Amino acid sequence: MARKRYSDEDVLKLLREIELKLADGNDVRTACRSVGVSDATYYNWRRRFGGMGRSQLSEMRTLEKENVRLKKIVAELELDKLILKESLNHLKPRA
Repeated sequence: MARKRYSDEDVLKLLREIELKLADGNDVRTACRSVGVSDATYYNWRRRFGGMGRSQLSEMRTLEKENVRLKKIVAELELDKLILKESLNHLKPRA
């Protein structure tokens, strides 16, 4: 069976639908099957997006992009540091 990839907005919408069905008295498995996801997927989504609104979702995306950018900067600086150490060791006279 092919997997369907949901966008984060779609996940939030489906979580809200499931929560409404749960409030109406359905059990988790029935509520999840009615929207077309497994209950394991529901629990994973709830762990990741639970209680999150659209504004928090956009803030999380912004922070993830910033985190990727900062990780690239740190990797480049580490590489520069390594190169400088190697060149310094190469220039030292050997005794």
